[in-house]
Amino acid sequence: MLDWIEYAPVWLVVRTLGVLPRPLARGIGISISHAVYRLHARLRRVGQRNLELAFPDMTGAERDRILRGVFTTLGRQLADFTHLPRLTKDNVSSLVIYKGLENYVAAQQLGKGVLFVTAHMGGWELGSYAHALYGHPIKIVVRGLDNQPLNRFVERWRTRSGNQTFDKDDFARGLISAMRAGETVGILMDTNMTPPQGVFVPFFGRQAYTASGLARVALHTGAAVVPGFTIWDETQRKYVIHFDPALPLVRTGNDEADVVANTAAFTAVIEKYVRQFPEQWLWVHRRWKTRPPGEEPLYGSV
Repeated sequence: MLDWIEYAPVWLVVRTLGVLPRPLARGIGISISHAVYRLHARLRRVGQRNLELAFPDMTGAERDRILRGVFTTLGRQLADFTHLPRLTKDNVSSLVIYKGLENYVAAQQLGKGVLFVTAHMGGWELGSYAHALYGHPIKIVVRGLDNQPLNRFVERWRTRSGNQTFDKDDFARGLISAMRAGETVGILMDTNMTPPQGVFVPFFGRQAYTASGLARVALHTGAAVVPGFTIWDETQRKYVIHFDPALPLVRTGNDEADVVANTAAFTAVIEKYVRQFPEQWLWVHRRWKTRPPGEEPLYGSV
């Protein structure tokens, strides 16, 4: 979550926001995030380019509105992340609630493990933390931050509610081990990958190079694949963890074709949520950077 400001004075920001009342902390967090939006031209260009690729018929004003909303989402999550130590099993429902928890429970009861497909949307850090407080600790696949002191700090906060993490470099072995133990692993699979770590599947009508490990492990272990997204609900002023029913796996006997088909199905669910809540997805990442052989780059000098 904090990669985009990991070389800023994070300690001061976190300590300051963490002691303030939540509404004030959110206001300051959003102000900081909007300052980054105004000052960081490259992030704006990447966001605008992604929105052009995904919504070619959308007006420039509407793209600007969505992109500003993205930074509002990031600022809110930054503030709420600093308040994680205040959350307990007794008060977590004041901040995070469920929609479709029965879908997750049903998948878990199958006993073959759960692969929790999610994306950089809404309050992804808050969702996994709250899920553990509700009594459902999970394992999370993460990429360590380059700033080691900050990485250790974020790791402590991510795991203090009962979750565990393992590095993406231990992806396959960690996933298979967790599924055999009947555990749940959360995977953010909405970022660009580099060969040979993925496959090309459609995302907003364009081929996007996408991590295929989740599909491979699901086919190998029979684990349930459950989409889950933590969305900010402005009406309720809370985050809502949305769990969809487990996705049926495509099994034709052609292993590689099945990996592509299932990865495409997982990605289609992510696209559905991004279309529904566009201002809550991380548009400032170059999602379509890796291109199929022979295709021109989509970002140019962006």
